[in-house]
This record gives sequence, structure tokens and C-alpha cells, in this order.
Amino acid sequence: MKTLKPRRLKAGDLIGIVSPASTILDPSRIQRGVAYLERLGYRTVVGEHVLKTYGYLAGTDEERAADLHAMFRNPEVKAIMCIRGGYGSPRLLSHIDYRLIARNPKIFVGYSDITTLQLALWRKCRLVSFQGPMVGVDMPDGLDVFTEELFWRVLTSPKKAGSVLPPDEPVNTLRTGKGSGILMGGNLAHLVASMGTPYLPSFKGALLFIEDTGEEPYRIDRMMSQLRHASILRQAAGILAGKFTDCGPKDPAKPSLSVDDVLREISALAPVPFLSNLPFGHEAKKITMPLGIRARVDAAKRTVEFLEGAVR
Repeated sequence: MKTLKPRRLKAGDLIGIVSPASTILDPSRIQRGVAYLERLGYRTVVGEHVLKTYGYLAGTDEERAADLHAMFRNPEVKAIMCIRGGYGSPRLLSHIDYRLIARNPKIFVGYSDITTLQLALWRKCRLVSFQGPMVGVDMPDGLDVFTEELFWRVLTSPKKAGSVLPPDEPVNTLRTGKGSGILMGGNLAHLVASMGTPYLPSFKGALLFIEDTGEEPYRIDRMMSQLRHASILRQAAGILAGKFTDCGPKDPAKPSLSVDDVLREISALAPVPFLSNLPFGHEAKKITMPLGIRARVDAAKRTVEFLEGAVR
């Protein structure tokens, strides 16, 4: 199946705003996120159902899927950006019209729970999507300078971004070596939850990137062990681990390994280049990670390079 790169974003383009997962508790954050996009010269359209509440979801599955389909169907919409993650995307996978999306490839941005959709869009459509800032989470309070520059460069230019690690980040080399392949991954919990379903892509020869938030070390250990036993770590061309935000033990009185301990042990069992403590996902300063483009890691030099543009 041919890789589908969306068209690059241009000044004045229309950006669709959707909430495929949880509802947002403070609607003013949507307004502030929209205001940020409009200050940059983009137009916006907010999905019909984004303010709906159905338990912990932003509306029913049918309503959230309808907003997603409406944005992909609308020829004026050039990019689709998620308000937040939370939970809910896995429920949409069987509701999505993948043929519609394959006929209308567009920029699609989100992270956290949105990982589930991004993996499915690659598996079913080969659509390049973007783990990057979200409208109701990152944009209302303004983006970090590094985050903002790379995000818009990746979305607006078909040129390769080259080296993407900020120079002041203390990246850790857990296993040396060089590797190249397509970037594939996202939130660890949602990646693991997709295993055994028809929506999980192959990670053979890929640069696997993983991150999470709010998970205790034993849970990270369990999920990494599952990836190891499923041979996903061995199949990858390299592993890029994020900062695992707020993933320390919840009860300091109980004995626990740290996430660093867990990753170090796993790296000894995964015979591929392995970097950790990279800034992406649930971090204010973050690399926008395009799922589906070729990239290269040199773990000894602690470098990550994007080898091609993510848009056309």
C-alpha cells in the first residue's frame, strides 16, 4: 500500500477541530486554542459535537466519529487537530470509514489516547499523521519556542527536518548503534492495547517511539515486557523512549524500581539502538513525531534525524 502524505498547510487554510476521546472540562481552553491558530493566520471550524458529554467521552461514539468524518469529507478543511486525549479513541476504530480517509488524506494531529487512531490510520490507509500539540492542551497557554518552530515547520514544509533533538536535552544512550526506518509508535498504553487487533501496524524495521504519563513503573515494566515477548522490540530498527511524565511510584513507602531501571533492563534484552529521555508526547517541550516517515537514530551520538518531509 502506498504511503499517503497530506498536503502541506498554507497561510489561510481551514483547520478542523475535533475531540475523538474525552470531553474538555473548561471550554474556554478551546476558544484560546482556536485564537492561537487564528492569530497565526489560519481559519478554524469546530466540530459539531466537541462540547457534548457522555460519561468520560466527548459525546457518543457515533457523534465523535461523525465529527471526524465531517472534517475528512469537507474539501475546505486542510488539517484536523484534536482538542485533547483522555480516553475514547479505541471505541471509534470499528466506526471509521477508512476508505473516506484514504480518498481525502489530511494532516491529523494529536497524542496520548489519539495514538490509537493514528496507528489505525497507518495500518488501514498508510496515512502519515502527527504526534504533536493539541488545541485544548498545549495551544491555549502558548507553545514552547522549540516546540512551536518544529511543529509548524513539519506541517508546512515538504523538506526534511533533519536533526530534531533540542541541543539542551539530556538524552540517555541505553544501547549504542545506528538504525533507520519509519517512525511508528506513540503512547505506550494505547499501543499495547491495540495488540491482537486488526488496527496495529507492523513494527518490523521501524523506529519504535514510546511514551506515557501517570503510569507507575511496574505498569511500564508490564507493558514493555509484553512488547518484548511479542518480539516487537527485537523487530524494530531502534527504540526511542520519551520522558514518561509523572510515572514515578505513587507510594514512596513501598519498594519500587524506577522507569529508568525498567528501560535499562529492557535495553539489555532488545538488540537495537536505544535512546531514552527524549522530549515528545506529554511534555511542554516536544518534538512533533510524524508517524510513517523515514528517520535515523545514532544512539552513540544521541541524534535523531528525519530523513524526509512529512507533507507534500
